[in-house]
Amino acid sequence: MKPLPKPHQAGGWARVARATRFSLRGLRAAWRREAAFRQECVVGLVLVPCAFVLAETYTQAALLLGSIGLVLVAELLNSAVEATVDRIGEAPHELAGVAKDMGSAAVFASLVVAGLIWVLVGADRFLS
Repeated sequence: MKPLPKPHQAGGWARVARATRFSLRGLRAAWRREAAFRQECVVGLVLVPCAFVLAETYTQAALLLGSIGLVLVAELLNSAVEATVDRIGEAPHELAGVAKDMGSAAVFASLVVAGLIWVLVGADRFLS
């Protein structure tokens, strides 16, 4: 016999609607609080049409667009780590610094991967 859901746990489409609401709230918070997220969104908006011009195949378009998404996801996760660390305490702690630095490194790695994808697709387009 399946256990009954807890009253605060919605199921089916209600759960999807609730999760969507939480996700949109998170995006709004990132937009309001994180300058880096806003900058990456603006750059992404410029790059989206460029991706369709540069790409010769659907696969290339997916790679270009996916790389933009990767950067935004990494920035959101980095912002979540920073908010959590700041919530735990403002006093300097070595592990807090390590956590924030690792989040920053994840964003940097996503930017490197995105840049590499754009360079390689561009090279494929113009040097082939």
